[in-house]
Amino acid sequence: MSNAHTLTSAPPDTAIGERLEQAGLLLLFGVAAALQFSIAIAQSLLALAVLCWLALVLLRRERITAPRFFWLLLGYAAWTLVSAAFSPAPRVSLVDSKQLVLFLLVPLTYRFATAQRAPTLITVVVTAGAASAALGIVQYGILQYDQLGMRARGTLGHYMTYSGLLMLVICMALARILFGRRERAWSALVMPALAVAVILTFTRSAVVGGCAAAALLLALKDLRLVAVLPIAAALLFVAAPAPVAKRFNSLFNMADAQSRSKDLGARDRMAMLREGEHMIRDHPIVGVGPNMVEVRYGDYRDPEAVDRISPHLHNVPVQIAAERGMPALALWLAFLVTLVVDLARTFRSSADPMLPAAALAAVVAMLAAGLFEYNFGDSEFLMLFLILVTLPFAAARPDLARAAE
Repeated sequence: MSNAHTLTSAPPDTAIGERLEQAGLLLLFGVAAALQFSIAIAQSLLALAVLCWLALVLLRRERITAPRFFWLLLGYAAWTLVSAAFSPAPRVSLVDSKQLVLFLLVPLTYRFATAQRAPTLITVVVTAGAASAALGIVQYGILQYDQLGMRARGTLGHYMTYSGLLMLVICMALARILFGRRERAWSALVMPALAVAVILTFTRSAVVGGCAAAALLLALKDLRLVAVLPIAAALLFVAAPAPVAKRFNSLFNMADAQSRSKDLGARDRMAMLREGEHMIRDHPIVGVGPNMVEVRYGDYRDPEAVDRISPHLHNVPVQIAAERGMPALALWLAFLVTLVVDLARTFRSSADPMLPAAALAAVVAMLAAGLFEYNFGDSEFLMLFLILVTLPFAAARPDLARAAE
């Protein structure tokens, strides 16, 4: 079933409407693929896709529709702007808030990714992810991106972004292997490369998120399959190069506090949580302001902190509350609860549960990794995440009678 407002009937498609329909779809595919290689290209394609979508809305007199969770995202965006207005540096905070425009990916995906198109979009993303993973493996094995100071990152600007995107692609590929009706072999073929590439980035949060997502998908398929996960993890750990194995062994070492910001230890992350707590206590309603955590970091720096400064607090809920206030956190949590409830309902009722399973896994991965990293604030990650969680609702829409189909 679809959890959205109904779409009003549109006039018969004209030749212009058909071209806009096709162009919007292709541009959406381009956004999803380009995200894993270039944010500039992806955002340029997104701008063109939004123009096609808005032109169709005007041409066919359509209502802008979206799944239920989108309206809570809009509330979160509105409160972010309130927080920016009360920021110590409103102009800086408002400029940082431009990322809210990315929320338009939800109604955009909902409009173009129909039941026939959504599986193809998954294939495009998994294929792009496989190419990106192969590049990361080459970087590690040949180009010596094999240490904390120089990690595999594909063609992206940061290894955290790279590993986070691969984590989401793993959600899609594994969901297709377990629940898909077609192209399961291709996903199974590229899955080892995706898993190895994430591990070779030395990014512990992405590995934690990927494992949590895999556990959920295995449990949804058959609870007994969860036993496979620790066996696979143990095999990967044994086969991993010594520096990689040492890196992930540090997950269990609470004394692992490093002096370099590129290897934040457990002690430093705990200090950041205390800093966030103090920021929230002092600014519970509007926070310190978007993009102001780094500016105010010195004022709240914990005695146990390793780094002198940090751009964020390495925890999604704490970062949101400290930066934008408790109302923003409440809206974000309401968005997640609504999303998960509707995805679970769609999973139970769908004849093809692959899409809602992948989306549920993406939510779990985001939340698990987000305990150690502010991934919801990463533009590339956020864009692919919004596309992925919108696909099940787009595919379940009852109003698919468009001339383009």
